[in-house]
Amino acid sequence: MRRAALSLGSLLAFATALAACSPAAETANNAAAADNGVLPEGPETAIRNVAAAELPAGLAELVEATVPGMTIAEAERKEREGRIYYDVEGTRPDGSEVEIDVLQGADGKLAAVEVQRDIDWTAAPAPVRAAAAAKKDAFTPERVIESRQVEGGATIYELFAPGRRDEPAMEVRWQGGKAEVLGERWAH
Repeated sequence: MRRAALSLGSLLAFATALAACSPAAETANNAAAADNGVLPEGPETAIRNVAAAELPAGLAELVEATVPGMTIAEAERKEREGRIYYDVEGTRPDGSEVEIDVLQGADGKLAAVEVQRDIDWTAAPAPVRAAAAAKKDAFTPERVIESRQVEGGATIYELFAPGRRDEPAMEVRWQGGKAEVLGERWAH
């Protein structure tokens, strides 16, 4: 029987190849990719416009309780990752645009989860802008959505890269005076 002799270099190359295929290495590679600040494409979302007559019972009252005096202009029903949302767009009494994202639970119960508005990038808190700019693949967003979370007190800044208007390319959480670029998409 003939034995193959492996050099130290061959053994190191083989061990490196095995390590690169391991789950720990894959996680480390994904973490390094995510650390550049740019999010991968999000989950597929089914979207359809909803007429006022099709809105679930209680939605208009929830909108009024969340943003008093809001005039509803339009609504969309979105289904993503097994969750159903109603994005309700309109204006505040002062005429400024606003959107409320409402989550419909499996039991049909409605809960406002976010109150959103478009802002200028220069209007975002300085630490939010600095955190985004510090990332390797930083960009100047062409659109910024400020998304105040109804529960928990966080505000998520959704940054849209030039040419990518369908979904945010980066998200920054602002909470307790601290800014953090998220490595995964915010749930809502």
